[in-house]
Amino acid sequence: MEIKVVVDPAETGIRVEVRAPAMTTEVEVLLERLSREGPETLPGFWDGTAVLLAPPDILRFYGEDKAVLAQTADGVYTVRQRLYELEQRFAPLRFARISHSEIVNLNKVTALDLTLTGTIRVTLSDGTVCWASRRYVRRIKEVLGL
Repeated sequence: MEIKVVVDPAETGIRVEVRAPAMTTEVEVLLERLSREGPETLPGFWDGTAVLLAPPDILRFYGEDKAVLAQTADGVYTVRQRLYELEQRFAPLRFARISHSEIVNLNKVTALDLTLTGTIRVTLSDGTVCWASRRYVRRIKEVLGL
């Protein structure tokens, strides 16, 4: 996919033009994403209260005791989606699976310790330490360009 941005002071607003040889699933997904207004939020639940979580505020998603949790700087919330659904939904926002039970926001990663054989120690902006399993190390390195 080629992306081209043209800045023209004569324009009065933002105009998006999609050119493709055919209407494919990829084009439909792109159009659907472009048509959404405002940032995508995710409902999180804590102590019987629903809170809308903004993706930039989420540090990680992880599974624990048959529940999927979303950790933010403010606390930990239960979410009703499965990890694979969250992985697909938030991959374009730089979320990546680092183990069978954990997805991290790569924008919140402050350090990666690559010295350990076969694994990566991931430190998040709030000091939380996560471990990338061997199965996902290659994919994480590709996403980060290492």
